[in-house]
Amino acid sequence: MSRFRERRGNKSEQYFDYSLLFIVLFLLGFGMIMIYSTSSYEASKDYGDAAYYLKKQAVATVLGIAAMIITANIPYHFWERFAVLGYLMSAVLICLVLTPLGVEVKGARRWLDFGIGLRLQPAEIAKLGMILFLASMVCKMGRTIRTKKGFISILAVPLPISLMIWQITNNLSSAIIIFGIAALMLFVSSPDYKRFFILGALGIAAVAAAVYAVVHIASAENRGFRGERILAWLHPEAYASGKGFQTLQALYAIGSGGIFGKGLGQSMQKLGFIPEAQNDMIFSIICEELGLFGAIAIILLFLLLIWRFMIVANNAPDLFGALLVVGVMGHIAIQVILNIAVVTNTIPNTGISLPFISYGGSSVMFLLIEIGLVLSVSHSIHLREV
Repeated sequence: MSRFRERRGNKSEQYFDYSLLFIVLFLLGFGMIMIYSTSSYEASKDYGDAAYYLKKQAVATVLGIAAMIITANIPYHFWERFAVLGYLMSAVLICLVLTPLGVEVKGARRWLDFGIGLRLQPAEIAKLGMILFLASMVCKMGRTIRTKKGFISILAVPLPISLMIWQITNNLSSAIIIFGIAALMLFVSSPDYKRFFILGALGIAAVAAAVYAVVHIASAENRGFRGERILAWLHPEAYASGKGFQTLQALYAIGSGGIFGKGLGQSMQKLGFIPEAQNDMIFSIICEELGLFGAIAIILLFLLLIWRFMIVANNAPDLFGALLVVGVMGHIAIQVILNIAVVTNTIPNTGISLPFISYGGSSVMFLLIEIGLVLSVSHSIHLREV
């Protein structure tokens, strides 16, 4: 599957993961097809152009692929010098959401508009910035990371950014993803797994306590919209006209798809029943049109992508390169798991897109830049003849 490119004057072969690149390009192409399928009705009704969302996504995808190619051809150590700047810029851009540059879409103020035709979501930049900063920090700390102080220091790094994203942009899902990226990078860097079991147990206990408080303690006035989402998660039928509407319609779509689906473009739920179906709930339309077969095929592709990440990380020339790949792997894996869990009502609705497939210009652009980093690391691997 993978091919090799030979460097002149060197007996070693320079590795490049074409398998990983093919999977990403396939997911992008499939995503474009599904975005058109899911959004054509709404786009035609709202903008008079069935391909409105497709065209916007295509522009972002082309820019993202160009950025990926450039990043893949730059030695990944070049970006290490910008690790601190990336962390600080993430914080600044998040704060800019509160200024006139901030744009509100569908009741959420999470984007920046610099007047260049594309909106930028600071949370996506923060994910990339966090991967760079943590990879650099772990390498500089060395064995110190094994100590209790080092462990706490790494976990403390994402907290300010996560809290800012949560409170300023009201985007809890991205805050969780950023903290999850940090936890995974720390997990592969630290040999003391007992701390992670304790951390996981505390996290589960905190979530259980929050759910219990919403259901049994908090009054209707104090629950807030997130409390209502938890109740809608537990009893979607009781909130069918409110917070549970989108979840129920997604479950109807999944259930009606059967094994092989209704056929591409034949979804009924996308015809105004699932709001913004091309975004967070696109997996439910995949299930409806392509059935269980299509859903499993996409999940297997993501698993194959994760496997390729693991191959590159295990063979990276140094710790910095390995951690970059682990960070990107964590970002994509966490987002895929949470998106599918939300669509299937396994967890409360948190508004998480499906990587490379859901509509979103900022998301696809920065995901492709991250893929460029991984390809740059893979390009630095040399195989010598035995």
